[in-house]
This record gives sequence, C-alpha cells and structure tokens, in this order.
Amino acid sequence: MTFSILTFGCKVNSCESAAIEEQFLAAGYSWAENNEPADIFIINSCAVTGSGVKKARQAVSHCRSLNPDCITVLCGCYPQAYPDEALRDCSADIITGNADKSRLTELVAQFLAGHERVSCVSQLSREFDERSSSADLDRTRAFIKIEDGCDRFCTYCIIPTARGRVRSRKPEDITRQAEQAAAAGNREIVLTGINIGCYGEDIGCTPADAVMAAQVPGIERVRLGSLEADTLTDREIERLKACEKLCPHFHLSLQSGSDAVLQRMKRRYTTAEYSALVEKLRSAFPGCAITTDIMVGFPGETDEEFAQSMDFAEKTGFAKIHVFPYSIRRGTVAGMRTNQVPPQIKSARAKEMNALADRLEREFLQRQTGSIQTVLIEKRTSPDYCNGFTDSYITVRIYGEDISRHTLARVKITGAQDNYCTGTTEFEGE
Repeated sequence: MTFSILTFGCKVNSCESAAIEEQFLAAGYSWAENNEPADIFIINSCAVTGSGVKKARQAVSHCRSLNPDCITVLCGCYPQAYPDEALRDCSADIITGNADKSRLTELVAQFLAGHERVSCVSQLSREFDERSSSADLDRTRAFIKIEDGCDRFCTYCIIPTARGRVRSRKPEDITRQAEQAAAAGNREIVLTGINIGCYGEDIGCTPADAVMAAQVPGIERVRLGSLEADTLTDREIERLKACEKLCPHFHLSLQSGSDAVLQRMKRRYTTAEYSALVEKLRSAFPGCAITTDIMVGFPGETDEEFAQSMDFAEKTGFAKIHVFPYSIRRGTVAGMRTNQVPPQIKSARAKEMNALADRLEREFLQRQTGSIQTVLIEKRTSPDYCNGFTDSYITVRIYGEDISRHTLARVKITGAQDNYCTGTTEFEGE
C-alpha cells in the first residue's frame, strides 16, 4: 500500500511528518510517487487559527476525491485540541492527536482489521517522545525538533492544550540528529520547537546547550527558531555569543507593541523590556537580523493601542514582520471575550501593519548593499538564478551563475528588491 502526508502548520509538524514517513516505510508501506493518489492519506493538522482547522477538514475531503477508496488519517493539533469537534465535523477514517503520532501504523492496521472508524486521542506525556520526531532533511536547511509543549497559557493561544507542557530533547539526541543531517549533506541546522526559549527547563539545560550540541563536524551554521523575549537572560546571551556557528538571526515573538494589550494577552514582558533585549542582542551580535510576529485585532484593541504597536514596530526597525489578524480559538480566555474587534477593522489594521513591515524589510535589505556575505545555496527553482540565504536569513539571488546546492558561497550584495537582495560571486577584494 502507498501513503502520502499533507503537513500543515509549523516546522515542528514538518519534523513529526518526517518521523511518520520513516514509521510507514519501516512497516513496509511505499511512498506515493509522482503525485499518484495514495492508498493512505495522512493529514498532519494545525489548530493555531480557525483557517488551519478548516484547511485540515478540506484536505480530508480532497483526498477522498482523489481516491474514494483511500484510508484517511487526521492527526495532530486539531484533534488533540478539539477531539469532539474533529470526530463530529471531519470524515477521516482515523482520528488521533499528537500523543499517538508514533503509533499511526498500528492504528491503520486496526482500521484494516475491522474497517470501523478509529478515534484515539490520548493524554500528552510529560516526557519528550524520541519516536515522534525526525530531522526534516528534505530542505537545504535541516530542521531538528528540540522541544515540545508550552507552559505560558497566553490568553489567545490553544497551544498548551494541543501540545501539552514543556518537554525537551536531550543534548546527545540533538547531536545524533545533527550528525545525520551532516551525513545527508546539510550545512545548516534550524533548531525548532513549540517554545524553544524554554528548552531545557525540565532537564537542566538552556537553548545554548542545544546550539552547542548541534555544532557537529560538517554543519557550518546553527539557527534558532522563534524565541520568547522573556527567556533570553544576559547570561544566556553571553553563552550564545560563544557558539561560533550560531546564526545572527533572532526571531523574537512580540505580538503587540502596546503594553496594555500585552498585559491582556498575558505576555511576560513589557515593550521597554523587549527594547532592552533587542539592544543587547544588537550589541552582542552586530548586524544581526531581528524578526518578529505581530498580531492585530486582539479583543479590545483600540485605535490608540494599534497606533502604539505601529510606532513600536517602526522604532524597533525589524528586518521582517509576520503580521496576522487575531483568530478566535474556542477554549481560550480571549475567545470568550465579548469585545471582539470587527473583521473589517482587523483586515484594515493587518493591511496597514503589512505596509509598514514591507517598508522596514526594504530598508533592512538596502543597508546590505555593498557588503560581502556568505550565502547557503538552495535547490535551484529558476533557470535564471541561484537562490540562497545569508546567516542573517536574507534571501539572495545570484543571476547568471551556476552554483551547486549546499554550497556556502562568498557573495557581494549588489542591490535590494522588495523582499530579496541580488549578489555576485565574481568580485575582487575581501
């Protein structure tokens, strides 16, 4: 029998889909090649937004249209967070959460034995499940999951319900997967998790330990995923500074530039504390890129609070901002509030914040012109240029040159467009 996996949501899900693929191959199943309809479709879902849940349900219907006789498996955050809704509103043959992803072949065998619908949403463990995650090596940059869960309970977020409490991968297991990535030809590793700033709280480590564990021979860069502003202490910054392969790129989730909104969100920092951290990082890592997430339209957000968020984003000078409108999540404190911002206002604010984000990104990219950067070449997607990323996560296009994937090329930045730079390897000097 053949299988296929559709992955929605974050990079953690990508790592878990890699483990699901290994699980099915080891059990004797074959990957569906050349976009052929599979016998088994696995939908690895996301529940962070309402649109993510909708996409998961639509994916089940789409898979059935491709092969009416297929077995559909819905797993991941959607069933874990909303098991009754998933069972009621989704027609998948097998419905299971995050706790049982390492048992999917068993659940398929159970379905095949009785041809009766299977629903299995177990309680999440307090220990990191090594079987649930493999290094995602399909990309030029390998992704390694180092942590799962979150203890923060921000008022808008369903993640603690969908993912459980913080649990961390041991440094020696990070090293093992980093060595696998190096053996596969990867030169950069991205350390990912649900809340990696809290990595190691349960096993006596910090994110710096994870970075050091990933610095194996053959790996030239280690990049941290999204971080929470209140988890980076002065001591931790000093330890990260000593990690010679760490990329100078920090994605610090902001959510809002208004202190009043941050307080209602139950975030654990103020805008002043966030600004102080940005300055410390820019001092420790000169030229580093600071990127972020900003939510607009949180319940009760006033015009003045939105203006404060805009002003703070401009003052900080982010290299890139992921802007998204607040999405009501049943089961959260914010989801029960009656002062929801009307959709048209959320849409208008998202448009305005995105315009600012685009301008700040252009300004950041323009400042790179004339610099010499090391670019990791990605898989070629155009006959006209090679594409790659700098250590500060700037996209660079190199026209008229043929450079192999996984090459770390010294490139002179020659110009900047809306969301990428151009460059050349043919230059004299440094």
